[in-house]
Amino acid sequence: MNFFETIILAIVQGISELFPISSVAHAVIVPYLLGWNLNPSFLKHNFLEFVVMMHIGTTIALLIYFRKDWAKIFHSIFNAEDSKKILLLLVLGTIPALLFGALFEKSITNAFSSVILAASFLCVNGVLLFLGERARKKGTKKLEDLSWWQAIIVGVFQSLALIPGFSRSGSSITAGFWMGLSNEESARFSMLLSTPVIAGAAMLEIPKLIHNHPAGLLGLSLTGGVVAGLFAFLSVYFLMHWFNRKEINTMGPFAIYCILMGGFIVVSKVLF
Repeated sequence: MNFFETIILAIVQGISELFPISSVAHAVIVPYLLGWNLNPSFLKHNFLEFVVMMHIGTTIALLIYFRKDWAKIFHSIFNAEDSKKILLLLVLGTIPALLFGALFEKSITNAFSSVILAASFLCVNGVLLFLGERARKKGTKKLEDLSWWQAIIVGVFQSLALIPGFSRSGSSITAGFWMGLSNEESARFSMLLSTPVIAGAAMLEIPKLIHNHPAGLLGLSLTGGVVAGLFAFLSVYFLMHWFNRKEINTMGPFAIYCILMGGFIVVSKVLF
């Protein structure tokens, strides 16, 4: 990869990681759309590590934006507060992604080289967002009102993001709607839940990148992380205001985009 390609992917990563449109799918689709001839060996052995490095920037952006929430959560470890329950819900919601990631790591890595697979699941993600939109206006719960098993269910849906094409935020926000969370609270839980998962994946892959990276990839990855973090912060700022507007169809535009983009890629691959 060159510097220009790194910047483009980092911008896409920073936006699509938090928007419900699957950052993993776009990391696969964008090089295909722009005609980049990336080395197949790089895609199979190093691309996941490169993408995960950009997740560090996303994690830092989330920590900065939700710094007050995280301060309350960590403070609750030593004090009896409502935030202690939120900490428990986050732990329970994170477990499914850790289990599925450990069990299916090899299959997930291989899926990064399949454009048509990512595009197909992007269409499915769009359908999931439409289904979530139907349940959006019924939710009234605050995050503290979730039960432990509801947090696990949201975590299971978040795990769908391990499959290229499914969105972490889209899946978990939709599950939050189904569990009765309000519009804003579902988005808040999704963003908080993303932080430990993204950070955990980064911690696993960074040592591999440091020890096994091709020449120059580490520097490009660090650059990508900074750019992705900047755009991730702008994205989460936009999304939290977007989901606070109850009068609009919050998931519909993203659902339409996923179906149209995924369908276009599938058709182009089949015909050309």
